[in-house]
Amino acid sequence: MLSETSGSAKPQIRIGQGFDVHPYDDDPARPLVLAGVRFDGEPGLRGHSDADVIAHACVDALLGAAGLGDIGGLFPDTDERWAGSDSMSLLAAAAARVAEAGWAVVNMDCTVILDRPKIAPHRDTMAGNLAVLVDAPVSVKGKRTEGVAGLAGGVQCHAVALLQQRGTERQRGTQSRAGAEMERDR
Repeated sequence: MLSETSGSAKPQIRIGQGFDVHPYDDDPARPLVLAGVRFDGEPGLRGHSDADVIAHACVDALLGAAGLGDIGGLFPDTDERWAGSDSMSLLAAAAARVAEAGWAVVNMDCTVILDRPKIAPHRDTMAGNLAVLVDAPVSVKGKRTEGVAGLAGGVQCHAVALLQQRGTERQRGTQSRAGAEMERDR
């Protein structure tokens, strides 16, 4: 462990984990939305907002890593202002709060658990939608429930976010070295 007096600073990075789950809704008019992509012809998810589990898990991962609480504290489902909200706009607001608190997203990784629809054909679009909002690379993976009882009644998502404090000497030095290495490798 490095001490404050040793002349070396602790790395200013943090990891956050997010999770969300929503059951399928019986309303045939409710669309399924995942990472901002609408899946027509699929049952939608029940929720106060548009129930985009991927966006919700990402919000929790970001807020948790930055020490800013969780989605329920920032956008409570008891507040009618958020009824029917576009969850990608909630993610954008959470990402802005994280940036205001002095953190930059390094990357995010999401695992979506669902039996249908297949997300592989939409994975790049979903990852791109998320990456634009968090200003960092995002990966999205789909996993099936493989018939495990109780898991097939909705959609789950686990997300992990890596943040780095903005403006630290360590960060600037790391970026400079990385840039020099990329130039050298060209």
